[in-house]
Amino acid sequence: MACFCFYAVDTSERGIVQTCGKFSHIAYPGLNVVCCPFQTLSRVSTKVVQLDVSTSTKTKDNVTVSINTAVQYSVDPNKANDFFFKLADPTRNIASHVDNVVRSQLPKMDLDAAFLAKDELAYSISRELSEHMTPYGLLIHGCLMTEMVPDSTVLRAMNEVNAARRQREANWEKAEAEKVLAVKRAEAEAEAKHLSGVGTAKMRQAITEGFTGSIAQMQESCGLKANEVVHMMLVSQYLDVLKDFAMSGKSSVLIPHGPSAVKDMEQQVRNGFLQARSLGAPEQAAM
Repeated sequence: MACFCFYAVDTSERGIVQTCGKFSHIAYPGLNVVCCPFQTLSRVSTKVVQLDVSTSTKTKDNVTVSINTAVQYSVDPNKANDFFFKLADPTRNIASHVDNVVRSQLPKMDLDAAFLAKDELAYSISRELSEHMTPYGLLIHGCLMTEMVPDSTVLRAMNEVNAARRQREANWEKAEAEKVLAVKRAEAEAEAKHLSGVGTAKMRQAITEGFTGSIAQMQESCGLKANEVVHMMLVSQYLDVLKDFAMSGKSSVLIPHGPSAVKDMEQQVRNGFLQARSLGAPEQAAM
């Protein structure tokens, strides 16, 4: 005895109605009437599904690489019957096509080129899937290369190479910085010595000019001879040194002293000048 049955089809679904096992029509979202038991209704989801596919292959430079591909697809609402009747295992079919594209293109590239060609490879997979899965009622919405992982030993070697290169660059920058510091330090030292020499020369010139002026002034005011003026200045400086030494109180020294001490010191200075003059005379004669 036949009766009518009511089925509610969700918005994200399509219903496949069969009459005695033969396809009748597609039931769209809403309330649908089916004549039981001669007709049956099977639901097919039209939501977008993501399938993760992992493929292992070798590159042109013989590096084993594991590639993870994310394929986003859904059932075409207008071809739900093709999907229901023609395709038994969609995930396995999609994975086979992904493996085929990856293993046919990646061995033509070396590892560095493979990393740079991820977008191109993903586009090739998406185009391949769209061409072969559309007749089975599937829509390919996107294909993403989510991960490309070389063999662990190769990955470790790559990290060591990168670390060595970065260390070499760091050492180079450090050496350049030390070079700049050394040059600047040498320039500063040379400038300091130059300024120190200029200062010493100016100081000696000022002392010489001061002594010359003092000698000339004392000759005019006191009527003393030049050697007498020098003798008096040496005595004054000698006494000032003794005075400063006595006032410091931090150490002691024994200095031979007597009435002729200043005269002896003057005599020693004079002898030094005479010896310097005698040593310079042969050199001038040779010239």
